[in-house]
Amino acid sequence: MSELTLLLLRVGFLVLMWFFVFAVVYSLRADLFGVKVRRMPDTGPTQTAPPAPAANIAAPAAATAPAPSLPKAAPSSAGEPATLATASRIVITSGPKAGLELPLGREPLTIGRSSESGLVIRDDYTSSHHARLVLWGEQWMLQDLDSTNGTWHDGNRVAAPVAVKVGAPIKVGATTFELRK
Repeated sequence: MSELTLLLLRVGFLVLMWFFVFAVVYSLRADLFGVKVRRMPDTGPTQTAPPAPAANIAAPAAATAPAPSLPKAAPSSAGEPATLATASRIVITSGPKAGLELPLGREPLTIGRSSESGLVIRDDYTSSHHARLVLWGEQWMLQDLDSTNGTWHDGNRVAAPVAVKVGAPIKVGATTFELRK
């Protein structure tokens, strides 16, 4: 083999080796810090229409239909839907941050491993952007953001946005929390 061919093979092998090194470093960085995500457009508190997936689900619509008569018929209980008037904070009941309380405003609250989340949960079973709590009118809704291990509300897996009940456990990864007054 000529020296030029040998030199080109060495340089090609070196470039290929550095390509694999950078691929491994990028993969490790993505695993440790999460992938870069784009911010969703802010819908703000003036959102009046339901999210598209919720329009096809009868259960959340049925759960919110009798809501106006609930406060008149019975005093507040742990099973009522969480409205702005009834839910003012989120309390972590189990997991690494047990006992932590966060006030709820009118802004959507993203839950996940990412440092961009409003409620950061660092465990192996939580996705970077796992779930979101959104105020829809006067009702708090829970939405799973296509997480790997799912989001659970009151023992049921969340497939589409669901109305959140005050005191009902919400499980994200190894952490359980609930909305309270």
